[in-house]
Amino acid sequence: MKPDFSKGLVPAVVTDYYTKEVLMLAYVNEEAYQKTLETKQTWFYSRSREELWNKGATSGNTQEVQSIDLDCDQDTLLIQVIPAGPACHTGGETSCFFNRVAERESNFDASIIEHVMKEIEGRKTERVENSYTNYLYDKGVDKIGKKVIEEAGEVVIAAKNDDKEELTNEVSDLLYHTFVMMANQGVSLENVKQELSNRFAKKGNSKGDREEIKKW
Repeated sequence: MKPDFSKGLVPAVVTDYYTKEVLMLAYVNEEAYQKTLETKQTWFYSRSREELWNKGATSGNTQEVQSIDLDCDQDTLLIQVIPAGPACHTGGETSCFFNRVAERESNFDASIIEHVMKEIEGRKTERVENSYTNYLYDKGVDKIGKKVIEEAGEVVIAAKNDDKEELTNEVSDLLYHTFVMMANQGVSLENVKQELSNRFAKKGNSKGDREEIKKW
């Protein structure tokens, strides 16, 4: 299955593979689409210059393609990439969509899990003075493991206390320390997502498959 180029250009929404943040919107023609498939780098068609362009060819802010999805009408692409730098041509913004015009009153970062993990992983190579994360790395797996066990116990206590706010705080602490343990041992969020995807994948309609799924 391929995009329908019969009407000309097809819009491509580019997102960060890890954070799922929307980085940019561009357009592709059939040639740009084929080059993207072949090179695993994003290629687009410039409507103003009327020519193909390779993202990052001059700036160095390339985009390594991880997946390409086609919508139900076959006229829009979703491209997930690992960016080597900011997507916006202004140079300083990660995403082209940085001019917020509206926001709901009670807002949160939908990609906060990925952002926290990225920050934790970054502490392994870029030390920060008085960083608790660096302190845990220095102490090693035994100290980190002790904190994970401690926080897991506090999660259970908060649940038994039927205190939603306390439970929210303790789960947040547990997740943080679990992420530190994962990073310390070289396990990524992608590893866990892949394992969960494998477990929840629909493997067929046989009774055995249904029984396996029911265990969850």
